[in-house]
Amino acid sequence: MKKFFKEFKAFISRGNILDMAVGVIIGGAFSAIVTAFTNKIIMPIVNFILMLIGGGNGLESAYTFLKKVYVVAEDGTFTDVIDLTKSIYIDWGAFITAILDFLIIALTLFIILKVAMNARGYLKKAVSENPTREERKQLKAEGVDMKDHKAVVQATAQLREKNKPAPEPPKPTQEELLTGILEELKKQNEKPEAEKPKKTTKAK
Repeated sequence: MKKFFKEFKAFISRGNILDMAVGVIIGGAFSAIVTAFTNKIIMPIVNFILMLIGGGNGLESAYTFLKKVYVVAEDGTFTDVIDLTKSIYIDWGAFITAILDFLIIALTLFIILKVAMNARGYLKKAVSENPTREERKQLKAEGVDMKDHKAVVQATAQLREKNKPAPEPPKPTQEELLTGILEELKKQNEKPEAEKPKKTTKAK
């Protein structure tokens, strides 16, 4: 049991598990907000517009009945009211509401991610523009006013450009290396016979 609880503790303490749990909780709350926004704000407006165009109750009455069952009165006669619990129908209103929910959630997530990515880019740029500790010492030695942010950023960029190492010469390509080797072998083969080492014969 001790080993089991130790493994369970290690499992729930993992970073991705905690992140997933937070994401599920926030996602549930966010879904509730979007559903309330759709049902309480968007759908009434859509129903009102549909009522003005075609009458009826808007999407609430957007049904395609496959089988109608009417409500039975107390005297046993059928009324003109349709019993939706016993009827078979296609609820176009619920389908359109689900589509609106999806579009609103997708649009909201897109806006949130776009804002987060832009903020992250601005933050990364601001951090990269700020001088390091060593650069601050050099800037102070050069007499730069460290309270003037714009001047500090410009001086930091100039300092980094000045301290940038010289670019390394391009490395020879494989074709250039092979060409150099062939030229070297050709030069060695063209040496005069006198320069070539003489072969020594062993005495019998």
